[in-house]
Order: sequence, then C-alpha cells, then structure tokens
Amino acid sequence: MSPTDPEVEKMRDAARAMMKNAYCAYSGFPVGAAVLTDGGKIFVGSNVENASYGLTMCAERNAIFQAIAQGHRDLKAVVVVTPTETPTPPCGACRQVINEFNPDADIFCFGKKDVVQQFTLAELLPHAFGPQDLGGK
Repeated sequence: MSPTDPEVEKMRDAARAMMKNAYCAYSGFPVGAAVLTDGGKIFVGSNVENASYGLTMCAERNAIFQAIAQGHRDLKAVVVVTPTETPTPPCGACRQVINEFNPDADIFCFGKKDVVQQFTLAELLPHAFGPQDLGGK
C-alpha cells in the first residue's frame, strides 16, 4: 500500500475526524487513528487520557480494540494522525499490539498538511515478541 491509495486516504480522513473526539485534557495532544482489516472494514479511535496516566488509552489501540471487539483479527494497515509538523509514529505499547494482529501491517503516520511517513512494523519494532515466542502456541 502507499499513502496515495484510496483506502489509506479514507483512513487518514477518518482518523483526522477522530482527533476531534480525543480526550486529551492533560497532554493537549489529540491523536486519531484508523485500522483497515483484510476484509476492507475501517475502525477508528482517538486517545483517551486519564488523571492516572497509566490508564490512558492511545488512539491506535482504541481503533484496534474496536476491530477486535467486532470480530476482526486480520489487520492490514494502521493510520495515525497527529497535530504535529513531523508525523508521530505509534508508541511502543501500540507497536506491540499491532504486532499481535499483523506483524506485516503497513503503518502510515500523518502530520499537518498531510506530511506522511510510512513504516513497516519491523522498522518500528525490530525483534518483536509475539505469539511465536510462547513456546509452541
């Protein structure tokens, strides 16, 4: 996939719209995300912060968990939109969750003015821990 694919553009627009729903009372950093399943369904999420910072939920995991809750475990791509000049890639926890559902997922990060960076998960999370590391599962 590429950033100009119609599916990626649709995901970018959906993720950008989700930024408006972010609850970022502490960081002031709204994030929107969208995930695409192999079946072509798009699920979205925004970050939801909490006064107990460890309970904050990132937009990427929010979107992925929405897909999982609807029975989709076949992620194809992830889009993240942030209000920064330079696109911001997923955090380590989000990278680990992406790995769980597709270590080969395409990851697109958009900043202001549709500046984009595309990554593979291997670039963002080399030597990832996954189901294959659980000894025979």
